[in-house]
Amino acid sequence: MTDTMTETADIEFIRDYPVALTRLWRAVTEPVQLIQWFGPEGVYLDDCDLSLKTEGPWFCEMVGKESGNRMRVSGHVTHVRPPEDGKGSVGFTWAWHEPDGTRGAESHVTFTVEETASGARLTLSHVQLSDTEAAQSHSRGWTSTLRKLDTLLDTGLRPYERPDA
Repeated sequence: MTDTMTETADIEFIRDYPVALTRLWRAVTEPVQLIQWFGPEGVYLDDCDLSLKTEGPWFCEMVGKESGNRMRVSGHVTHVRPPEDGKGSVGFTWAWHEPDGTRGAESHVTFTVEETASGARLTLSHVQLSDTEAAQSHSRGWTSTLRKLDTLLDTGLRPYERPDA
């Protein structure tokens, strides 16, 4: 596991998993897989159109399990390169919405998957963040989110389920 933050407000996370490359690719691109881990601990996805299998728009609304606070994030899938010769990637723009619905500053996220001797590696890069404060905030969010992915890939169980209405 490696986490870095540069002076240019870019962040990167590297995680190795003892799973097949195809399993990791499905976890980071298929809607039924993504909804199980996408978003920091303590939130669930309420309204979400999130498929990283094809280029195009996406959005998610996250809800705090305890607070009930709603947070909307959206963007556009910019590229999808399924694993070929042991490596693949998917990239998408990212912007939080203000309470009035306007989109905030846009940045870019890339999930790169590659085969390793012991399984598969995920490199998550989040670049073009507006400043160091935004990078620190997103770093905390991605660290928490990746803990949910770690749990999913380690046990195959859902880390969080949507609360019953």
